Amino acid sequence: MDLYINKISHYIPENVVPNSHFKDLNGLDDEWIYSRTGIKTRSKAGIGENTNTMAVKAVDVAVKDLPYPMEEIDLIVAATYSPYDTVTTAAHTIQHRYHIENAQCLSVSSACSSFINAMEVAEGYFALGKARKALVIASEHNTKYANETDPQSGHLWGDGAVAVFISTESYSEKDARILSIYTRGLGYLPKAMSAVHLLPKDGGISMPEGRDVFMNACHYMVDALRKAGERCGKKLEDLNYISSHQANQRIIRNIAHQTGFPESCFLMNIETRGNTGCPSCAISLSENLDKVKRGDLVGLTVFGGGYSCGAMLLQF
Repeated sequence: MDLYINKISHYIPENVVPNSHFKDLNGLDDEWIYSRTGIKTRSKAGIGENTNTMAVKAVDVAVKDLPYPMEEIDLIVAATYSPYDTVTTAAHTIQHRYHIENAQCLSVSSACSSFINAMEVAEGYFALGKARKALVIASEHNTKYANETDPQSGHLWGDGAVAVFISTESYSEKDARILSIYTRGLGYLPKAMSAVHLLPKDGGISMPEGRDVFMNACHYMVDALRKAGERCGKKLEDLNYISSHQANQRIIRNIAHQTGFPESCFLMNIETRGNTGCPSCAISLSENLDKVKRGDLVGLTVFGGGYSCGAMLLQF
C-alpha cells in the first residue's frame, strides 16, 4: 500500500530568545554557545501557549489548503515527551476543535524520536485497514521544563509543532510518497537510563550525559538511515537531502562527514529554532520545502534519549 504526505505545516512561537539571555543565568556567552551547538536563538512558547495549543496552530495553518475536509480524518496520532495534559492529549484537542467524530486518537512518546515512531504507528493502522486518512502531530514545550541556569543543557531548548497529513492517495505533484519507516529502541545501551531526563516535578529536563548522547546520536542516526534505505532498495548516496533531528550542529556535521554529504544537502533550522525536540526534523523539512524539487529523495533521521532512533525516506 502506497502512503502519501498530502500536507505538512508547522508552528513556531513568536518569542525569540538570543544567546545573550543566558550569560547571567549560566555563565555561557554567545560565542561559546554558538561554537558548540550552532544555536544563535531559540523559539519560546508565550503566555497561554502549551503543547496542545501549538499543535492546534500547526494544524490551523494546513487546513487553509488541505485537499480534503478535516472530517474525513479517521486517525490522529500525537507525538510528544512534554505533554500539557496526559489525559486530554494534543490528538484529542485537535479532534475536539475540528469536531472529527470518527477519528481514533492516541499519543506516542519516545523522546526525540517520537515523531518517527508516531509515523510508524500510523503506517500500521493503514496496513491493518483501520485508517484511510491520518493526521500525525508532533509538539514540544521544552522551555516549560528547561532550567536556564543549567550550563549543560539549559540553553539548548526551543518550542514548536508540526502537522503531517497522510492518506493512500496523492492529490498533487507536491505530495511525498513514504517509501520506508524504521524505528528501534536502544534502551539496552550502557548509559541509556542516565543520559537525558524530563522529570516534571523533580528537576525538569536535563542532559547529564551529553557526550554519550552525542556519540550515539552520530552513530545511530546514520545507521537508521541505512536501515530505512535497505527496506526500500535505496542507498545513502541516493538521497538528495537529509533532515535530521536538530539537536546540535556538530552532530549534523559529523553525520555529513560519515555520509560524505555536503552541509548544503542538510535541511536545518537549529541556528534560529534551537532544539525543538521530536518535531524538529519535520519542522526543518517544512521550513525548507522550497528547496526540495519533484523527484528528490529526502531522509529524516532522529535519535532520542532513553535511547531510541528512527528514520523515514520520502520520495517527492
